[in-house]
Amino acid sequence: MTGCIFRRYLLALFLLLLSGVPVASASPIAVWQQAVGMAAAGDVRSARVHLTGALSMMPDSPDDLWRERMQIAVILLDMRQHQALFATALAQQPVAGWMQTQLILRYLHDHPAVEQSSPVLPGLLAALLPGAGHAWQGRWRDAGVAAVLVIPMLLLTLWSARRRLGPVTLFFALITVWLWSGSVFSAISLAERGTAEAYMLWWQGLWQAAALPGRPW
Repeated sequence: MTGCIFRRYLLALFLLLLSGVPVASASPIAVWQQAVGMAAAGDVRSARVHLTGALSMMPDSPDDLWRERMQIAVILLDMRQHQALFATALAQQPVAGWMQTQLILRYLHDHPAVEQSSPVLPGLLAALLPGAGHAWQGRWRDAGVAAVLVIPMLLLTLWSARRRLGPVTLFFALITVWLWSGSVFSAISLAERGTAEAYMLWWQGLWQAAALPGRPW
């Protein structure tokens, strides 16, 4: 009876190990396509983990092109995840001597990284004057919408306060604060989104300059 249970245990263990073979023995191309698909879907962290796991199971061969590509891709995906402007890992051996690294460094030299603009100034301008934060970013239509929404309510609030209308003043004031704070949040969000979009365009050029296959975006 004990021997039968032991044999069943060994069989279950064998099947469990066997179920992991397709993942471990997946071709580098399949692993690459899966990682690129994850990154294109926005799951950059899982793509990095997927490539890192594949690298840990690949033999350490200096002439393995797919291994080099995966290591470079991990570095670039890490840059994208943290919106970094440069990766110190590119200067480490043996990565520094690879062709992809030289292409990346040449791109960085010819295409300086976009400056990370702070959303503080647009937020302050929007808080001082409705629509000013949007106008600072060149979004004149959004600036006009913010001004049309906030300024009339602000005038109504001041008018009712001057006439001491009490609850009416409070009602107008709450609506004014709500609309004004929304315009400030909108200006800050637009500034952050603009910075993220500019960085993403720069990073896409970095990926293409490294001659890496696929489009993880």
